[in-house]
Amino acid sequence: MIVGVPREIKQQEYRVALLPSGVYQLIKRGHIVVVESGAGFGAGYPDAEYIAAGARMVDSHAAVFEQADLIIKVKEPLESEFPLLRPGQILFTYLHLAASKSLTEALMKSGATCIAYETIEVNRRLPLLEPMSEIAGRMSVLVGGYFLAKHFGGSGTLLGGVPGVLPGKVVVLGGGASGVNAARMAQGLGADVTILEVDLERMRFLDITLHTAHTLFSSESHLAEILPSVDLLIGAVLVPGAKAPKLISRAMLRRMRPGSVLVDIAIDQGGCAETSRATTHHDPVYVEEGVTHYCVANMPGAYARTATQALTNVTYRYLETLADFGVEEACLKNPALIGGINVKGGQVTYKAVAEAHGLPFAAI
Repeated sequence: MIVGVPREIKQQEYRVALLPSGVYQLIKRGHIVVVESGAGFGAGYPDAEYIAAGARMVDSHAAVFEQADLIIKVKEPLESEFPLLRPGQILFTYLHLAASKSLTEALMKSGATCIAYETIEVNRRLPLLEPMSEIAGRMSVLVGGYFLAKHFGGSGTLLGGVPGVLPGKVVVLGGGASGVNAARMAQGLGADVTILEVDLERMRFLDITLHTAHTLFSSESHLAEILPSVDLLIGAVLVPGAKAPKLISRAMLRRMRPGSVLVDIAIDQGGCAETSRATTHHDPVYVEEGVTHYCVANMPGAYARTATQALTNVTYRYLETLADFGVEEACLKNPALIGGINVKGGQVTYKAVAEAHGLPFAAI
């Protein structure tokens, strides 16, 4: 099979979907790998390393799509890439289709088989999403503390406090991979941390593993009660493949102190606050109701080398199976891939995406 690795064109996206070592392994298995020049540069992997691994380098973005049977990316295709996809082609990347009807319809029109990293599920876990959730969770506390600084319009609160001064209060909505990592980082800084969660077993796990963090059953009343004292609010909720639930209303935000910060990790799935809208690393924040909103839609892209390594650690074996056997036989060998197929043959094949946009659902 011909595997194509285009350069990411989303704003401030520096990750690459395949390492030179992955190229080498695929070529050893008899495949051809086409890599766009500069694809790995932002993550610290120059063209020379891909050439040494045996990749076929091309200068044109379109040429990768023209030549490849299987396109592996990091982020969803942008509008300029829609016409480059074709029937029978395989697209393997993060898609987050529930947040964009126009992207969903474009992929349906393309005729390609579109497999989303974020909906491949194994034992109730999302192994291809978890590494990026871990990075986004850890990063949320770093950026949240940064924008609490007074010269950025924040309240001027240092999350860890100092002797004689109470630490800042961090509230994390959701105790999944991103929420746990956010809580760990906030704990490490010495902040006062509370995690809101609805799964009682998960709360028991959090209580045992995060010794100084508090757990609180997630409800609208509990959230409204705690918000007036919060310095940093982190939205880390996830419903696999579906739009994020809007847990934070505008009225609730008004209860927060001026200069407090909201980091919405769920923005890829539409965001968990009524006031959330996607931002970029170049222009990451805006203020609504006196609260600084950080809603960057590709947070891990800021730490492109670490994120690339973490991502390719988990995606490579699925890529290898797809390249070796094609979609149908790969799904027989690894049934978890079936859950990743969001669009196939012009139809939406993931129920939560179909429901999000009112589109017909076609089961695989």
